[in-house]
Amino acid sequence: MKNSEIRIKVSVDDQNIPEKIEWQAEGSGVEGVKPAKSLMITLWDSPDNGTLRIDLWTKEMMVEEMQRFFYETMSSMADTYERATNDKTESVAIREFATAFGKRTKVLKS
Repeated sequence: MKNSEIRIKVSVDDQNIPEKIEWQAEGSGVEGVKPAKSLMITLWDSPDNGTLRIDLWTKEMMVEEMQRFFYETMSSMADTYERATNDKTESVAIREFATAFGKRTKVLKS
């Protein structure tokens, strides 16, 4: 079995607000440590049959960037959901919601 490690470093201010996020992933095709302004990590906790989440963003993350981040995340979730479940109907519904969100927030031009 091959192992891969993902490293995330978060620097926070004295009030625990993220100031800097950096990540690195072996075998990802991205070399070296890369900066990020936001991250969402979601894990399925089998023993408790529930979701664990970490949502962080830096002080520099602008509202428009967060709107695009959410639009792209929702679109990606539709793709992942379809691959995992083969449920095309609900995948389309997720994509439609993401598109409507993108238009309302002006991430997408009407």
